[in-house]
Amino acid sequence: VYNAAPAWGVTVGDALGVPDPVLTQHQHQHQGQTFSFLGIRVSSPLSLVVNGKRPPGSALAPPCLALSNPSAPP
Repeated sequence: VYNAAPAWGVTVGDALGVPDPVLTQHQHQHQGQTFSFLGIRVSSPLSLVVNGKRPPGSALAPPCLALSNPSAPP
């Protein structure tokens, strides 16, 4: 689950409700082999319903800022 906190997750046997899913077909080729699979995306793990309940706010991963300056000297 993208943007989920490391300490949060679902387990085998959990009932998962996915409102407003975006279904995407992925196709990748590597070393002569083609891999094809479907992916389901939602806007946030907080929009899911797990075992009839919404996840707590702590299920959302905190934001992380990454900066780079390619023109800066090493």
